[in-house]
Amino acid sequence: MHRGLRCGVFLAGVVFCAFAGAVAADDSNDIATGERLAAFLRAGRTVISGHQKLINDASIGDKHLTGQRVADETLEIFAKGKPAPEDSFDADDKKLFDAQVAALREVVDEHQKMIDVEGVGFKGFIPATFARLVNERFGEKVGDQAKMKVTAPKELVRNRKALPDQWEQQVIEQKFMSADWPKGKPFVEEVPMNGRPAFRMLIPEYYSASCLSCHGTPKGEMDISGYPKEGGAEGDLGGAMSITLFK
Repeated sequence: MHRGLRCGVFLAGVVFCAFAGAVAADDSNDIATGERLAAFLRAGRTVISGHQKLINDASIGDKHLTGQRVADETLEIFAKGKPAPEDSFDADDKKLFDAQVAALREVVDEHQKMIDVEGVGFKGFIPATFARLVNERFGEKVGDQAKMKVTAPKELVRNRKALPDQWEQQVIEQKFMSADWPKGKPFVEEVPMNGRPAFRMLIPEYYSASCLSCHGTPKGEMDISGYPKEGGAEGDLGGAMSITLFK
């Protein structure tokens, strides 16, 4: 049924041409919606990752890194992915897209005071934290329609809010961690969530070189945020983007 029509940036899976799972033929619209939501969040993380030096510059006060600036830069990166034009969205998709943009803008603006503090280096406003906060705000805006979360294999999760649920953990263990699972291939399935019919998409994400300063080697060494490094290598499975569209 259609709804109406901690680190640097993860190297996201971008192979969306083939999907697995018990998905009805008319769910192609839901797949496209999930792709757009994932692409926008990924673009936002890229922007925040690219501004880490500025954010953590203790010598600068007002960094002019406003929510609107981050939103504009995110939309620019998002547009380069050649998504469906905004004027082709149906009412539900437009609501989700607008909510995601607004969530990003609000989160950045609410952290302006912290970002602009002089005399303090590391601010902790890293891509993973940014993504979690944007997803939480997005959920507050459209919780009866959709949910987003960045999760990971349990042993890699640093924030309990990011722990995978049973479905996510099962897909991670049985699909993404399988030697024969095509790298980058998402898994989609229609399965109940919280007692409601739902379309669920899980997209594997892999460590990029920029992730390894926090999640690389030597394993156990404390990273800049005070967490022990996981000992990961570039290309290792580092997480998964979870998208739920309620029916």
